[in-house]
Amino acid sequence: MSEKISYFLKKYQDRIENLLLDVFPKELSEDPTVKASMYSLLAGGKRIRPVLMYMVADMLHVDLEVIDDYAAAMEMIHTYSLIHDDLPCMDDDCLRRGKPTCHIAHGEAFALLGGDALLNRAFERVLLAVSKNPNTIKAACYFAENTGISGMIGGQSIDLSSEGKKIDTGRLCELHEKKTGALINASCLVPYFIYVADHCEDQELYSLIHRFSAGTGLGFQIKDDLLDVQADAQVLGKTTGKDERDQKSTFVTVFGEKSAQKMLDDTYNDVYDALDELASRGWDVSDLRQFSDLLQNRVQ
Repeated sequence: MSEKISYFLKKYQDRIENLLLDVFPKELSEDPTVKASMYSLLAGGKRIRPVLMYMVADMLHVDLEVIDDYAAAMEMIHTYSLIHDDLPCMDDDCLRRGKPTCHIAHGEAFALLGGDALLNRAFERVLLAVSKNPNTIKAACYFAENTGISGMIGGQSIDLSSEGKKIDTGRLCELHEKKTGALINASCLVPYFIYVADHCEDQELYSLIHRFSAGTGLGFQIKDDLLDVQADAQVLGKTTGKDERDQKSTFVTVFGEKSAQKMLDDTYNDVYDALDELASRGWDVSDLRQFSDLLQNRVQ
């Protein structure tokens, strides 16, 4: 990792970590549901989605203070999805970010409520963002669409209903475009909608950011599928080999490890092409390019 990208990652990560410390009122800090929520929210993680949101915002010269509520809400949504994903009724996992999963540490009932609390609190933050800047309502709508049944939840629904079945390539791509890609897509395009609230609509800019975000989301999932068979659980911080255990359709189980690796490389080639086109329009994509390289070559 270069010194420059390390500095900017820390800058954005520190910003989001500080925001997450007090997402619930202090007087509720001893509530068992809040404890379960905060256990998972502050358990670590790379904060990829809010970092992407901040990086795209910086590229577009959008004030990061306007982004803060959306960035915090995005990480809360992501964390709630992980809490619920690990529950016995879903993936039934016991390790997340190198620690016992929320339901192991706090019990299944409070893990369920903890995820619910993060989801609701996230939308309180989004509504707060709109109340501060009413012209960002399109950003809020886009955020909501990508976190619900048309996005992440819809992908999880396809995933659960596909266990033990063979699904075609189109269905597999739809699954991951929603389950993984939707939150990354929203992270990259919420800043765009905030940007155009004060500027003219720019369809080409939208298309290029969408192309970048779609490739980043797809690439992230392919890499996750590869890590499930390649990585050490202690390094990865979560259980490995569970895709095959649960008879899940992934890019590795459907296409094989070698073909999945080629798909990953091809996907990132398109990501870099989108960044090249953004650069040709005068946007500074140097940090996004280095961050993309980091995501493509990550080991956890």
